[in-house]
Amino acid sequence: MKSLVVLLILGLAAWGAYRQFNPPAPPAATPVVASGTAARQAPARALPAPAPAYTCDGRRHCSQMRSCAEATYFIQHCPNTEMDGDGDGVPCERQWCG
Repeated sequence: MKSLVVLLILGLAAWGAYRQFNPPAPPAATPVVASGTAARQAPARALPAPAPAYTCDGRRHCSQMRSCAEATYFIQHCPNTEMDGDGDGVPCERQWCG
C-alpha cells in the first residue's frame, strides 16, 4: 500500500513536470464562415513590389529609349531627362508615345 502511494505521488509529479515544461500546442486554425449566404474572406497579404524593369543608367534622350514604357519610367524616376519637350508629362511623343 505504501509503495502504491509513493508511485502515485511520483506519477503525479512527473505528469505535472511534463505539463510545465511541454506546453500544449496552439489550436489548429479553422476557417470561419460568416452567417448568411456569403462567407467573409481574410484580407490578402500584400505582395512585395516587383523590381523595376529599368534602371537609371544615364540615358536622357528619346533616341536612347526602346519603348514608351521605358521613356515614361525614365522621366518619372531618373533626374535630368530631356524627353518631354512640351512639359505635358508624356515623353517621346514623336517616337514612342504619340
